Amino acid sequence: MSNPSFFAKAVAAFCCLVASDSHFAVADAENRPNILFILADDLAWSDLGCYGHPWHDTPHLDRLASEGARFTQAYSPAPICSASRASILTGKTPARLQFEFVTKNEPGRQKIDFPTPMSAPPLTPNLPLEEHTIAECLKDEGYQTAFFGKWHVSSHHERYLGWSPTHGPAKQGFEFAEEDYGAHPYDWKRSPVATIKEPGSFAADSMVQRVGAFLRQDHDRPYFAMASSFYVHTPVRTPCQWLREKYDARVPATSKKRNNRIEYAAFLETFDHHVGQILDSLEASGRADRTIVIFYSDNGGHPEYTANAPLRGSKWNLYEGGIRVPMIVRWPGVVQPKTEIDRPVIGYDLLPTMVALAGGNPPKCDGESFAGSLRGDFPPTNEQHSLIWHFPYYHPENGFAKAPDSIGIDDFATSRTRPQSAIRRGQYKLLQFAEDNRVELYDLSNDIGEQNDLSTQQAALASKLQQELRQTLTRQNARFPMAK
Repeated sequence: MSNPSFFAKAVAAFCCLVASDSHFAVADAENRPNILFILADDLAWSDLGCYGHPWHDTPHLDRLASEGARFTQAYSPAPICSASRASILTGKTPARLQFEFVTKNEPGRQKIDFPTPMSAPPLTPNLPLEEHTIAECLKDEGYQTAFFGKWHVSSHHERYLGWSPTHGPAKQGFEFAEEDYGAHPYDWKRSPVATIKEPGSFAADSMVQRVGAFLRQDHDRPYFAMASSFYVHTPVRTPCQWLREKYDARVPATSKKRNNRIEYAAFLETFDHHVGQILDSLEASGRADRTIVIFYSDNGGHPEYTANAPLRGSKWNLYEGGIRVPMIVRWPGVVQPKTEIDRPVIGYDLLPTMVALAGGNPPKCDGESFAGSLRGDFPPTNEQHSLIWHFPYYHPENGFAKAPDSIGIDDFATSRTRPQSAIRRGQYKLLQFAEDNRVELYDLSNDIGEQNDLSTQQAALASKLQQELRQTLTRQNARFPMAK
């Protein structure tokens, strides 16, 4: 049942928006909204039904989008998980954090199985404790903070993705944190999951159950809960035989990597089921009408399992397929149902946005609050900040020798990614490749698939964007690959 008085207060809160979109005050501190942040892993921009996928069934996420705002130009801060997550948590770019790749068990340098002309910067194993995270910012505002699931911004402890005892969530502002793989295949060697043949049945997921229990319990203050799912990251395997049979009958016979795509579709529907369970727990708590739900993915889709079309590229590179991601925001009574937001936003905008929505003053960071955009107040395009990416590494580390050089649309192969950076300002996006200083320029408003390089035709614009990119990275003390 909705709470009309809360809706009135929520609307009044939005009226407190001042001239700058970076400051957003909530009028009544006693009625500050809860924030539930659901983070997917490797979910592609085009994977969901509400984003136009022709055969994936994602009813719970589609419903969430119909009840709130669907962002069409949301971006991850990096094309790889650790760097992206560190940026989301801090509101800073991976370049400024000098955390641009995936975390490792220990520091060192990349070892590539093929000669490369440059050496990448040293690997960063841990997000420094002195960084002020979203959890710490919201804790300062009186919020209870909780974390569940995949952390992956610190070196692994005892097992793959095991939380670090010195750099885990509890050391970065989360008061309540429980480590649990749930039913993800990461843990199948230790906790096997039996085959499920009954249509509509799924394996119980203990991580999702922990999230639900937290949401349903009594709270004496507003909360920020981060449900960081392991789905839909590899290994992509499902115990649901009925889902495999369902998509075997649905995925076209001519589809590339058809068996992978059948398994992935079943895996994705399982994840959607988990989101539905979390939302059901929120509803059962009686606090859904005063809780902001933010759904987001940490980077683009895996090229061997999902089609990123119409976007070029995939996870691990800076073409749109690697960094454009789905994002949905629901806030009953404030964000109008079935809203579509085209404003470009990026993961390091989330910290200032959440702090603003909580009634606080966002700290100085690289992100900008988009709180005002949730009610339709958009800054002019020329006043929106440029989006920056910096990936000074090679990928894959093992398999580079055999990986294809070209990166196209729906290649269904892990291509060679070389050190690169990118900037988007307005409708234009420029990529710069470190090995030869080559640039590519695309007009995303007319060429979302990045097929028509305009760097020669619009040389002045390309030069201007390249200069802004260099100056920004220098100002952020970015690390660069060095010639051997």
